[in-house]
Amino acid sequence: MMTTTRVCRAAGLALAALLAAPGARADSGPASGYPVRPIRIIAPSPPGSPPDIVARFVADWLAGPLGQPVTVENRPGGSSSIGLQAVANATPDGYTLGVMNLPASIAPALVPNLAYDTTKDLAPVHQVIWGSNVLIVRASSPLRSVGDVIAFAKARPGELTFSSGGNGTPAHFSGEFLRLHAGIDIRHVPYKGASAGIAAVLGEQTDMMFASVAPAAPLIRAGKFRVLATSAPVRVAAFPEVPTMVELGFPGFDIRDWTGIVAPAGTPREIVARVAREISKVLALAETKERLAAMGMEPAERMGPEEFGALIRSEVARWAKVVREAGLRAD
Repeated sequence: MMTTTRVCRAAGLALAALLAAPGARADSGPASGYPVRPIRIIAPSPPGSPPDIVARFVADWLAGPLGQPVTVENRPGGSSSIGLQAVANATPDGYTLGVMNLPASIAPALVPNLAYDTTKDLAPVHQVIWGSNVLIVRASSPLRSVGDVIAFAKARPGELTFSSGGNGTPAHFSGEFLRLHAGIDIRHVPYKGASAGIAAVLGEQTDMMFASVAPAAPLIRAGKFRVLATSAPVRVAAFPEVPTMVELGFPGFDIRDWTGIVAPAGTPREIVARVAREISKVLALAETKERLAAMGMEPAERMGPEEFGALIRSEVARWAKVVREAGLRAD
């Protein structure tokens, strides 16, 4: 049986090979003015997680056209709030950027006394990807469909468990949506990062997970997992045979992850625009689209500062309503 460490390492390496491989590079030399020293991107998640891999992909690309080293610093925890607080508190000069994804829009409703304002203290730069989650069980599991999951849970309340990469993640909320929509009693078990949650399913510590396609895909293709459904509103390109929860009779079951780059509020607009332009260029490349599609991700083209900002605000409002109405809390 693979250990959690080995699974995390395998998932991280597989993702890095897909996304971080050098692609087409800008031919421009060092920019005049900004930047004149190295830049850091804070990823509010562990190494090998989807936000971390997106951060390294962006860092790998930006180093060329910006003419400076771009490094990634991992600060996981608190539904992304630990890392994003560091971004919000950084000097707004363009030398600190951060990764924001769906959990960060849920954190204001889920994390008590959040030390920053998600919509005021962080400046949106550019959304990078849309991501999808799929409901996975071990290949040896007797659960072969969502119907089987519901029937088992109703026959044996409280026995089935679902893992996640932490409170407030898409995996957590997808599991809660299933619990509420199906009227079943299943238990949430949070882990530190998506890869650790996936490893828990493989290692029989939990029964299932709405896992991000990115870290789960290599193990799905290796035959370690059976895929039952996706929580995304449309079928996932990487696994087109997998039905959506909406198709299976759960209207409104629409949870789609997203990840983008932000900066501290007050960062000069021309710097934000410069970084956004470079991200937009790489997202338009056919090579980028192919790599992302292989992992159930799509490039978020034409999602610059204004569009990404609108998404963040709408998601904060949406999830505050869900948390309030469902009575959810951090476990």
